[in-house]
Amino acid sequence: MEPEQISEFLASQRDQAPSEKILTIFLTLEEYWDRKLWHQLTDTLVDFFRLPESAPQRLPIFKSFVVSFADKINQLKLVSLGLMASAGCTDDQERLVFLTSLSDRVNKPSSQDAYIYAMANVANVKLRLKDFEGAQKGLEKSQKILDAFDTVETVVNAAFYEVNADYYYAKQEFASYYKNALLYLACVKLEDLSQEERVSRAYDLSISALVSESIYNFGELLLHPVLNSLAETPQAWLRDLLFAFNRGDLTAYDALAGNITKNPLLEQHRLFLYQKISLAALTETVFRRPPHDRTMSFTFISAETKVKLDEIEHLVMKALSLGLLKGSIDQVAQIARIYWVQPKVLDMKQIEGMRDRLKEWDAGVNQLGHWIEGVGKDVWAA
Repeated sequence: MEPEQISEFLASQRDQAPSEKILTIFLTLEEYWDRKLWHQLTDTLVDFFRLPESAPQRLPIFKSFVVSFADKINQLKLVSLGLMASAGCTDDQERLVFLTSLSDRVNKPSSQDAYIYAMANVANVKLRLKDFEGAQKGLEKSQKILDAFDTVETVVNAAFYEVNADYYYAKQEFASYYKNALLYLACVKLEDLSQEERVSRAYDLSISALVSESIYNFGELLLHPVLNSLAETPQAWLRDLLFAFNRGDLTAYDALAGNITKNPLLEQHRLFLYQKISLAALTETVFRRPPHDRTMSFTFISAETKVKLDEIEHLVMKALSLGLLKGSIDQVAQIARIYWVQPKVLDMKQIEGMRDRLKEWDAGVNQLGHWIEGVGKDVWAA
């Protein structure tokens, strides 16, 4: 557009201003445009686009006005303006064309961070259109570019990890979803998410942690405040179930197992979930015992984990192969000798148990000291 045409366009948009506030903003935009104050112009546009009443004007303003000085402003802010404008597209097909054009515009050596930001949102639209292959290619390309950066703006990482997580959830790759969803949450302020978003993210993370075949330690999720979003909701049982798994509480699991039918994925993995809680019960049994007393008979393990005696060897071997425990099995004597158990987040009950073991250890050290003092007599030096 020629400068005269842009002035006419802004004047026509100003005439459509729904309020005195919007009218004032347009007068400010015209002033900044005339004076070529690109930074102030960009910030004013960002503030304007964030106003709900600007929705009908965002897309035409971006296409006819913003693109005329797009190369003169911060490219990340350009993408932000484009993303807000894309809400005015009639459907995802139109949105895909618009955002693809935007990503091509910022695909320059000096603005690769903005390119990743745009590409992440292109991939997001492709996910909604069920173009999983297209979304994957875009995400893989973005990952290679990201790996070359030392640092990028948090908003770029957040956009990338969010769509990456959504891709893996759609593909039912739960461990990868779990990792990327937690990385996304590390890039955003929880209070900036709506209550519905927090509950949805906590719910999906919990389901993924439970059904994943490689996640046996839920520490990061249990400590994350997003999990508290499930409290006092119909999904509160899911939070309780996670804590039951963490402490290997078979009684609590049995009490909560009736809720499994509420989620098709959990129902589909019901047998696996019981195997998983059995492994948790085994590691908790080992954890509760002092390090010098972790040689256990299969009979004892069976009683503690409620697993049939003839399945104990397989259970221990599974725990060893997953790296949950380290030790050995004496098949003849039907004994498991464990010398290491995977660390995990402790709840108050488990912390109390550790406190009791420390007190026992302290008492044992004192008793040993008294014995040495009694035997050593004059030789003993205090």
